[in-house]
Amino acid sequence: MLDDLLGRTALKERIAELEDERDRLQAQLDAESERRADAASARQEAEERVNRLEDRIADLKGKVDAEHETVDVAFRHRETVRGSRLAEIRGRLTSFEGSAETVLTAFVDDEVPDDVRELLGDRTPLVSRAAPCLVCADDAGLLAVAIRPPVAPDPFVEWNATPRIDREWIAPTGRFALALVRSDVFAVGVYEGDERVDYEGFESDVKSDHSKGGFSQSRFERLRDEQIADHVEKCEDALAAIDADRLYVVGDRRLVSEFDADVTAAVDATGKPRAALEDAFEDFWTVPVYGL
Repeated sequence: MLDDLLGRTALKERIAELEDERDRLQAQLDAESERRADAASARQEAEERVNRLEDRIADLKGKVDAEHETVDVAFRHRETVRGSRLAEIRGRLTSFEGSAETVLTAFVDDEVPDDVRELLGDRTPLVSRAAPCLVCADDAGLLAVAIRPPVAPDPFVEWNATPRIDREWIAPTGRFALALVRSDVFAVGVYEGDERVDYEGFESDVKSDHSKGGFSQSRFERLRDEQIADHVEKCEDALAAIDADRLYVVGDRRLVSEFDADVTAAVDATGKPRAALEDAFEDFWTVPVYGL
């Protein structure tokens, strides 16, 4: 009663309510602390696992790099040759002699034959890099070379006592014609071996890429394409009159495929027709040689 008179009852009830709220808040705080402790522990475990995974990844990458280094082989030797130097190299290769069926010769155009893979092992990727190429190698590892011939034979694989390198694959032989075709220049020579015995050449009036003038872009391109088509037709007419056993057409990569020839190839020969043909002849008969 005294508490009621003094107003203590209401205060005590209020205190009790506040204490209950405090206890609830403390319980929530304790629970939150436990969750944070659990979260910190989980985070720490996750970080430790991440570190272990990163170490494992680094280890695996190291192994991959090590394996890559073993297969990322380089050519022992690279050289581009023609004329007397090419003849000397061919002579050295064809003079190599083993016992019967110990020397491999293969022309590789696209897929590397199994015999080449088995013989060269981890150096096989070099063949793919040199292809299309003629591979000469022996079973003792004394000989391993690739040559990219201007006149490619059909793909083949042979085992003999010596390498097979037909001269007509890599050097001018017999009677043949070599024609240079650019968008505005044509030149053709008829050759007996490396000696030119006949020649024809001309230039056509074809708008250059820098001479659009007042034409719209589409009209300029249409006119230029028409002029190039006329030029190609004149080249075909000139080649139809050529008397030769074989025809090689070289020059602008976009145009040479338009011609029916024994071999087509892209070469970078500029200037007037006669001089450009001489450059094209040297370029065509220059042969890359790779030591495997």
